[in-house]
Formats: sequence, C-alpha cells, structure tokens
Amino acid sequence: MFDKRFLNSPKRKAVSFLLLMAFSVAMQAHEFWLQPIKFKYKIDEDASIDFMVGESFTGEQWDLKKHKVELLEWYTATSKIDLASQVKNVKGFRLVEKLRSEGTHLFAMKSNAAYIELAAEKFNEYLKDDGLDNILNERKKKNQLDKPSKENYTRFTKLLLQAGEQPDDTYKKNVGFRIEIIPKINPYSLKSGDYLECIILFEGKPLPHALVKIWSRLNNTTFLQNSYTENDGTIKFPISTRGAWMVSTVKMISGDLPTSQYHSLWSSLVFGIE
Repeated sequence: MFDKRFLNSPKRKAVSFLLLMAFSVAMQAHEFWLQPIKFKYKIDEDASIDFMVGESFTGEQWDLKKHKVELLEWYTATSKIDLASQVKNVKGFRLVEKLRSEGTHLFAMKSNAAYIELAAEKFNEYLKDDGLDNILNERKKKNQLDKPSKENYTRFTKLLLQAGEQPDDTYKKNVGFRIEIIPKINPYSLKSGDYLECIILFEGKPLPHALVKIWSRLNNTTFLQNSYTENDGTIKFPISTRGAWMVSTVKMISGDLPTSQYHSLWSSLVFGIE
C-alpha cells in the first residue's frame, strides 16, 4: 500500500528528462489510476484492485457517487471480460478478481465525462503544470487568461498484473481508448536498470511532443521523471527502482462537448517492477 502523503511535482522544464527527485505537498489532485495490493500473483490467487485519485502517485479512493465507471474490461491472452458491473462502492478494494490463467493480465477502465469549473489563475497554472500549451496559447490569443474555465474530463487508465512466471503479449493490447499508453516491451520482463519504451496514441495515432509524467514509489517516497514524446509518439525512460510505476499524460481539446469549453482526456498505465 502507498502512504497518504501528498508530494509536489516540479514545474515544467524544456528538457527531455528531469533528474529523479522527491517532493512535498501536492498542488492539486490530477492523476487517476488502478492500484492493486500487489503486482505479481500465483495462479488462482485473488487480485485486489482499487480506484485512486491524487497527485504524485499517492491519493485516496475515487468518489464513485460523483464519478462513474463507464467501461471496465479485463484482458488475458485468451479472453476479454466485462467487469463494469463488478465494481463495488465500498471502502477498501472495489474490485477483487481471481487470476486463473498464467500470464499478463490487463485491466482497462474508462470513466464518464465529469464536469468542473476552475478560477482563471488556477486553470492557467494547471495548463502550465501539465504541458497543455495548446490551450494556454489559445487563451492568450483570445485574451481569456483572466476568464474561468468550464471543463469536462474523462479518465482512461490501464493496469498490468502478472500471474505465474511466464509473461505474454497481453501488455501490448490496443483497447481502443481515445488516448492510450501502450508499452513496447512487457514490463514484467524488465528489472531495475533496464529501459522501457511506450507509445502514446490519441484517436489511434501517435501523439508527438506531449508531456508524459513517469512516477515511481520507493520506501514511501515518490520519484518523478518528465519526458516529451518524440515525433512518432514514443518515450523511452530508465527503470531506476523496483516497486510501483505509473506513466501518465493528458490531452486537452476545445469545443468538443456542448456542456463545456474544454475537454481533458487523462491516461495512465500502472505496473510493478521486482
């Protein structure tokens, strides 16, 4: 389990990677992820998974009364199972599933489009922090930097677990999310000191020059690397520690929904390294 301390992320800098560093007290809860009790299992062992929201890879349970699970699917090498009706609105782990087959298991979830309004200054800082220069520049051109925002946000998250000792190709499944992170190597074939390459897809196409945040947890401390995707939508980063890892990014577009000015699409991928 992760501790409940919130940690600050660094301000955006125009470099490919930031040095690994730890921070304190988070500015605002942005990230969303599926958090398991552990990452590797014996065959026929129960996997307990919760829905978390927060910053710096620490947080609290997602409020299922306010937000809805629109889609939740479980993929193995030979099956696809709809789990949306299995989510329990209870304290503790909201989803418990028995991993009956050996191999890599992929859980993929999409939320509904929730609504939020932010004051101008807070919204502008959020755009800067998450590398959303397209929207910030649009607001500058339209002289809207002093205007509050009306935003819908949708979350897309994936979790990779391993049952038994033999990884398989389930890790590279494209589930068709509007924004999606797909590793090019199975994380469960890696160890500390290796590199992992991922591709970021937006509407099925590589997303270039997007800010991607790479989080890891070691000894109750969060470490962060910031990276920008290449022209082909890929990033490559070192696996510097054992433990839990999350890759996350966000894409914001304007004029997408009639209920708001902006629509942010959040994506995360979580896995573990031994």
